Amino acid sequence: MEDVRKRKNKSKVKDEDFIEEEKITNISDTKLGQNDNNYKKLFRIHFELDLLSFTLFFCGLFTRVYKLEEPKNVVFDELHYGKYVSLYMKNTFFFDSHPPLGKQLIAGAAYLAGFDGKFKFDKIGSPYSDEVPLWALRIVPAFFGSLIIPVVYHLCIELGLSQWTSLLAALLILFDNALLTQSRFILMESMLVFFALFGILCVLKFRKHYKNPFGGFWFLWLILASVSLTFALCVKYVGFYSCLLGVVILGGDFWRLLSSKKISDRSLFVRFFTQVLVTVLVSSLVYLGVFYVHLKVLYKAGPHDSIMTSAFQASLEGGLASITKGQPLHISHGSQITLRHSHGRTCWLHSHNAVYPVRYPDKRGSSHQQQVTCYSFKDVNNWWIVKRPEKNDLVVEEPVDSIKHGDVIQLVHGITSRALNSHDVAAPMSPQCQEVSCYIDYNISMTAQNKWRVEILNREQTGDSWQTIQSLVRLVHVDSNTALKFTGRQMPDWGFHQHEVAADRILNQDDTVWNVEEHRYTKSDDQKERERELVTAEMIPTSATSLSFWEKFFELHYKMMFSGTESVQNHMYSSEPLEWPLMSRGIAYWVSSNSNAQIHLLGNVVLWFSATFGLLAYCGVLVFYMLRRRRECYDLDEKKWQTFRLIGEVFLTGYLIHFLPYFFVERTLFLHHYLPAFTFKTLLLAAVFEHLYVVFNDVLEFKVLSKALIFSVLLWLMVVFYVFKKFTVLSYGSTSLTTDDILDLRWRDTWDFIVHKN
Repeated sequence: MEDVRKRKNKSKVKDEDFIEEEKITNISDTKLGQNDNNYKKLFRIHFELDLLSFTLFFCGLFTRVYKLEEPKNVVFDELHYGKYVSLYMKNTFFFDSHPPLGKQLIAGAAYLAGFDGKFKFDKIGSPYSDEVPLWALRIVPAFFGSLIIPVVYHLCIELGLSQWTSLLAALLILFDNALLTQSRFILMESMLVFFALFGILCVLKFRKHYKNPFGGFWFLWLILASVSLTFALCVKYVGFYSCLLGVVILGGDFWRLLSSKKISDRSLFVRFFTQVLVTVLVSSLVYLGVFYVHLKVLYKAGPHDSIMTSAFQASLEGGLASITKGQPLHISHGSQITLRHSHGRTCWLHSHNAVYPVRYPDKRGSSHQQQVTCYSFKDVNNWWIVKRPEKNDLVVEEPVDSIKHGDVIQLVHGITSRALNSHDVAAPMSPQCQEVSCYIDYNISMTAQNKWRVEILNREQTGDSWQTIQSLVRLVHVDSNTALKFTGRQMPDWGFHQHEVAADRILNQDDTVWNVEEHRYTKSDDQKERERELVTAEMIPTSATSLSFWEKFFELHYKMMFSGTESVQNHMYSSEPLEWPLMSRGIAYWVSSNSNAQIHLLGNVVLWFSATFGLLAYCGVLVFYMLRRRRECYDLDEKKWQTFRLIGEVFLTGYLIHFLPYFFVERTLFLHHYLPAFTFKTLLLAAVFEHLYVVFNDVLEFKVLSKALIFSVLLWLMVVFYVFKKFTVLSYGSTSLTTDDILDLRWRDTWDFIVHKN
């Protein structure tokens, strides 16, 4: 009780001192106001220069910029990102399954440096020409990689860790070889990690103002957090995990706020609604802005636009737009068309003068009729002629007999004059579907086996008439009520490895959607003349195709999400998530053609092993404390417990959120996918060191252990620095290594270094 009274008396004295000081300040301000009535101080700007932060930044910048232009060869994924930058310079559209912000930042630096985009990033190891501003291309990742270090320092300070622990955490990030290597080349991870960490730092600063909402700093930090975390998402979609971490932190705070009886339900609702509204609005504007710039800059057709729909391609300058410009708009009886699969893989409805085998390997029989496939290349056999069943000629008449929604048509193959057909025979690769074939001359009646009903799916936008490029159609076989479908399965040798087309009873699916890409009017009923028309047909001028930003935006995202451009395949340097914590495998980025100088992605092995141990130690101690507190044994006071718990909420949760999802990813994975999770794990290790020191120092019998811990950590840090320095030869790639040097660096049998025979 006496201690309580003393603390109250001290608090009272402090309050009295504060009141007295405030009075003095008020008197001074009054005198100042009396001396100068014409001047009133409206606001004060407080500027603080943190020399330690600047020192950490410049140390990081030095390690990353040192010999930045070496090697002067294409290193690993510079092959891909360099191509994207080149296409930006030429305003040429490209497709990538990740958002474009990181590539835009590098392209901006390349533009300022005068890069013309003519260099071809054709293969890993290709030497850069003198026209490539290599320093400008690599400085952007290096700059953001350097910013990570002071951000880590401030992040730890914000969590309540001491300045020395925060400095230790920053040094650990500085001395990791994997982060160094990844920051020195035209790669995305340094930008991803920076925006993620800075966003979480802003979230933690926002929490300081959580009890006083709607102030200037409350909005400032909330907006900055939303912008930075959205930037992480716009560099790579795995930045979503960082956004999720921010939501988890703020969600936990709001959940605890619900228990406060001082805040009314109305205030809670207004606060929650405002916070969500600001976050969603800011994030949406940033995300849309990044893609608006992307689509605005890339207005020319290029090698990647074939994955997009015909309408998207035709809206780009050159390419398909130059082919389809001026072609007839309305599909009619006698139209010569190519039918493109609108979703997923790019291919066109195709037939050729070859038949299905009599029997398949599983002993099933076929119709032995002419094959119909989906072919991924432009070909004369992709052309079909639209015909009304009641008309025998194939010539376009005046006035034009336009095809409308619900009309029944026949599709006649342009070269073989066989009609598109389906019947109750199992498809070759998808036996649950019907076979589609070409059979019999189009002018011979065959009940309804070669009749198809046209269903226009987007007629709210294009109208009831079947239009070139713009109309999305489903062709339904009249006799069996099945839809023409691209199954995605590849034919064997007898099908020339083209893709299967079948008729499916499930009508409403993306793979049954088609559109007309190229369109010409048939002028002659003679077959040989028609074949000549396929090459030299007269165009009827119409307006060019144009798409709004929203149409392009949604189509691009559909393709990014569902096109599956990255197939699951084995790679000699790929690795599994279970191999990452102990760094079982690295990645060969580049090797010199005339020596053993090489770039190899490896982390600081001492640091990686220690961080994994620190993760396990924190989890063990956390479980111990929770069990003890359940038994009402409070080993830590409330302030220390809150700090320890908050460290877990941010660092442990951050690690798990950035690591566990990879166990459910079905694509090729590499060590660099682990770097965001590794960063959180390393910060957790520094926090564990501080917690052990605090515990030892609070107990009289263990004070000697606290000093021993400091000595051990300093000694361990020296070992970390030694390993970092030893392995920098694999980060810079400027040192010629002998075979013995390579073997000396091979500390684990699973590290696959490349060694040239001497």
